Order: sequence, then C-alpha cells, then structure tokens
Amino acid sequence: MPVTVVIGGQFGSEGKGKVAHLLTQETGASVAVRVGGSNSGHTVIDPSGTPIILQQLPTAAILPNVTCVIGAGSYIKPDILLSEIARTGLPSERLLIDPNAMIVTEHEQIEEQTSSLRQSIGSTLSGTGAAVRRRIDRDFSVCLAKNNEHLREFVKPVVPFMRNQLEAKHRIIIEGTQGFGLSLLHSAEYPYVTSRDTTAAAFVSEAGLSPLDVDQIVLVLRAFPIRVSGNSGPLPYEIDWQAVSSESGSSMPIIEYTSVTKSIRRVARFHPDVVRQAIMVNRPTHIILNHLDYIDKSCCTLNALSPKALRFVEEVESFIGYPIDYFGFEPSSLLTREQAETQINLL
Repeated sequence: MPVTVVIGGQFGSEGKGKVAHLLTQETGASVAVRVGGSNSGHTVIDPSGTPIILQQLPTAAILPNVTCVIGAGSYIKPDILLSEIARTGLPSERLLIDPNAMIVTEHEQIEEQTSSLRQSIGSTLSGTGAAVRRRIDRDFSVCLAKNNEHLREFVKPVVPFMRNQLEAKHRIIIEGTQGFGLSLLHSAEYPYVTSRDTTAAAFVSEAGLSPLDVDQIVLVLRAFPIRVSGNSGPLPYEIDWQAVSSESGSSMPIIEYTSVTKSIRRVARFHPDVVRQAIMVNRPTHIILNHLDYIDKSCCTLNALSPKALRFVEEVESFIGYPIDYFGFEPSSLLTREQAETQINLL
C-alpha cells in the first residue's frame, strides 16, 4: 500500500508543496501526483535557492527520476501547465496526463471574472469552479485533455501506469491542494468554500487510486492560519501581519501574498476547531506544523525549535490531542521529531 497523501488541515497555504517535495525525496517515491486546478499555487525551492510557484505540476517536478501525473479529477489551463513544464525542464516522458482531465477554457474564466464570486466569497476567479459546474452538467462542449492538441504528447493511460508502479512496490505521493476548511462538502463555513472536496479520500479518487492503496496520510498545518483576501469567510482570532512580525522578533516585516492573485492574505492565531475536524475526517498518520519561525524567528538561526516555539508546539498538541511529527520553518526546512528533540538537547 505505498501511497502517501499530503493534505491541508486549515484554509490552504499550509506548506503542502514543500512537504510533498521533501517527502518524495525522503521516501524515494518514483511518482508524484498533483490534483485539483490552477486556483492554488504551491511553492518549492529549486537547487539554486530560487522559489518556484507551481499551479498545475507537483513540486517534485524539479527532482530527477520522478514521474509526474495529473489525474482525471484535475482541471488544466494548458498555457499555465506548458509554462511550468518549460520552467522546470520536465521532459515529456516524465509527465502523464489522464485523458479525462478537464481543460479550463477562456469561456469558464470569463464566466467567473464577470460574476460576483470575488466580492461574495473571495474567489480567485481561475475558472476552475465554472469548469466543475460544466462537467457536472454533462455539457457536450466540455473539452478533455484527450481532445487538446497542445497536450497530446503527455496524454497517456495514467491508471495502468500507477498500478504497475504500486505492484513494483514503488511509492506514489499525492499532493493535495487547498485545505480541509475549504472543503465543499465538509467545511463548517459553506458557502465560503472552494468548488471541490479537499479531503484525502477525494484526492485519492481524483488521482485514480483506491483507498486500499494508501498507507500514509500527512496532515499539514501552519502556526498562523490564513485565508485569501476579501470576503473569504470566517477566520477566528484574526490579527494582522504587523502583529505576526512583532511577536516573531523578525527584523524584517513578515507579510504574505496569495500565490495566484498576489493579494495580501488574511492571517489569524492558531485555532484548533478546524484542525480537530480535519483529523476526524482524514485520520492522519503524520502531522506537520509549518511556519514556526513566525512564532520565533530565532528558529531559523538555531535550525531548531527555540524554547518559545517548543512551548507553542506543546500547546498545539494539547489543543488537537495529537503529537506533531515534523516541524517546519523557512521555505525548505523540515525537522523530524527526533531531529528536533536532539537539537533542543544541544541548546
């Protein structure tokens, strides 16, 4: 059952891209699957230290010897995907697109851009939601990947390939998108949600795999949850980026922008309710807590949890009733619990 599913436990931007990239390396996975649409961007740091934002490809695309898969449940903007292929230098033999993945056309983008979705729920207006709706309507004008001439060389039978990989005991990483608090089905904040379910089970289905294939579910959290800008829904204990910067001890202002719309994100203090719900629905085998440098910037210098960050971690574990297995700070750092405890003992 060598499948790992990486999911977000809050409202997105928890650092799933970083985690999926590092776990691909750590587990020696041979296949990385990206699900969802272009309405979320995942950031990965390339070998030169340059951040790359990917909206369609899995972050493992920058690694050698990893085959990338885009499943049937995906929504593709060909121009974005082709630019990412060029940016990462991904050769055609290392990318497989399911014939039934859907193409997001200019029609869907215009439909959303002329709607009130941005004002009403803070939508990114990528066209993904409109494409989901047309697919559900069984619209005969829907364009699938198998009908798109620009993607023809990448369209191949995805499910048999992945099944062969699993039979050979090769690990597959599924890189989920957005966060549990945005689930169309399970969020307590409907209609302030995305156009799809965002649970591990949904991602496995979109990829074309079975629940019986999964042996790891990795829930990714962040110390300060965020939502996109605008009227994007409730965010308990909301604060501003000035408070985050001041409390962290950072000498530089801390502020985040959405990777797709480039708008300033809303930010709040850690609140356990959505995380507890995410745990109940997804039953994670591992939990990762990122952005601990927002608690104490000195974590970056120490390459370890400072006493202040450690106290925060212990509070979070008490709140959610589960231990944290990995700790993240800065864009590319991730410590196991054993590594963190060793470093703490050395301080």
